[in-house]
Amino acid sequence: MKSAVILLSGGLDSSTLLHYVRTRLNCRRLHALTIHYGQKHERETTCAVTQARAAGVEAHQQVDLAFFGEMMATASALTDPLMPVPALSTLKPDQLDQPPTYVPNRNMLFLALAAAYAEARGITDVFYGAQAHDRYGYWDCTPKFLEHMNAVLGLNRRHAIVLHAPFMLMGKSEILKIGLELGVNYAETWSCYRGKDQPCGVCPSCVERRTAFAALHIADPAEGRGL
Repeated sequence: MKSAVILLSGGLDSSTLLHYVRTRLNCRRLHALTIHYGQKHERETTCAVTQARAAGVEAHQQVDLAFFGEMMATASALTDPLMPVPALSTLKPDQLDQPPTYVPNRNMLFLALAAAYAEARGITDVFYGAQAHDRYGYWDCTPKFLEHMNAVLGLNRRHAIVLHAPFMLMGKSEILKIGLELGVNYAETWSCYRGKDQPCGVCPSCVERRTAFAALHIADPAEGRGL
């Protein structure tokens, strides 16, 4: 594999994936896509710029999809300014398979854009940082979703794109361990859904991240400092 497109949010998973593809898969011609989709904050995207530079990407494309956030405004806690981002502890059991932080068809849209970008440049492989959430989950981060998306993209008569999610069956602590081995600077990643000056520590993404660092008995360098 000589070239690849990576969806890069600037969070822990996608940042680790970027360095994983570059180092472990020895892919030196990387294209990163960062999507501004109308989310409440864009703390992650500044980290995405830093990570793209650190990985020496060939191109870093930032895509403005603010209209999508407006379309999804009342559908997700990540896009609705009036809907608070919940603490993981407040979610009911029947919410854990699709919590309020789910954004309808976000991954399908992002992957379609990444596939189009790749095809236009003669690139075959697209990566995204889906992972096995420990306590909650999203349907568009599952092996079945990936399988069906690849089946659709495989219908292309000239240039079939292949989607990859190498972390899909891994928990966050496994991903973190890989990233630490690769020397990823986790001070320059952002996971908190609330996007304040400091991670809130209680939203679903914060809880997973804190649990991962605790499992490896190390401090999270992103805590205790503003980005």
